[in-house]
Amino acid sequence: MSSSDRTVTTSHADIAVSETAGSGVPIVMIHGNSSNRRVFARQMDGAVGDGHRVIALDLPGHGESSDAQEPDRTYTMAGYAEAVIETLAAMDVDRAAVFGWSLGGHIGLELIARFPGMIGLMITGTPPVGRAPEEIQSGFQPSPHIGLAGKADFSAEEAGIFAFATYGDPQSAEAHQAIARTDGRARAVKFASLFAGQASDQRKIAETSPVPLAVVNGEHDPLVDLDYIGSLAYANLWEEHCFVLRGAGHAPFMQVPDVFNPTFERFAADMNMRAGTVRHMASSSVTAA
Repeated sequence: MSSSDRTVTTSHADIAVSETAGSGVPIVMIHGNSSNRRVFARQMDGAVGDGHRVIALDLPGHGESSDAQEPDRTYTMAGYAEAVIETLAAMDVDRAAVFGWSLGGHIGLELIARFPGMIGLMITGTPPVGRAPEEIQSGFQPSPHIGLAGKADFSAEEAGIFAFATYGDPQSAEAHQAIARTDGRARAVKFASLFAGQASDQRKIAETSPVPLAVVNGEHDPLVDLDYIGSLAYANLWEEHCFVLRGAGHAPFMQVPDVFNPTFERFAADMNMRAGTVRHMASSSVTAA
């Protein structure tokens, strides 16, 4: 299904949004560090885009959104989450499921406590970690390049390394364009705030929240520790196991869409059913009152 574009003004930034015209429960797509909403084209143009109102947005400082008005306020997990909430409110979306990739998954975990209309969350390339530096590091594989996630300015070589780790293709023109456009402060402030303990304890959220949490990763993800992700005692793990997709790295929805999309479609259908159940329960409660 084709999508329409618009810009939503928030107190954080002017947010660029694409959305499809499907009638099913909204599915909000949140991209990763130094990326943009266009990475979700293979989902928006597929069955989920046909059947659901799929909303993909560029985070502040990314893509076609403006840079943050107040970088220290916005370029944090909480700041990004609040920017998403403001965007959804302006679009009259008070209930939705969320798909978050990498940084987007961390923002999705932040949204669980902040967005009462959260029906369910799917995360990819996102280890739910605690707040202490050693807890954060435990969710990721040791890598001499991990510090690039928080580096304000990239050399051409560093941009290629980052593109390979995140997209799997160091020569991707789209990846390099997205990286070059990103406000370098978005990486630096986010990284500093994270290691200053300014994010939620996302491991605790994953292990205590009743919100259905789908966990889908590529088997060759060079950044996250899949053993760590599989070891958590999730409170409500969707379909009761973590998915590991063969032949994929950090971005399975891009790298193996034929493998990823059926799981995503099943998740979206389940969220639609859960949304209907919640509506029915709310209506019954009002009638009884």
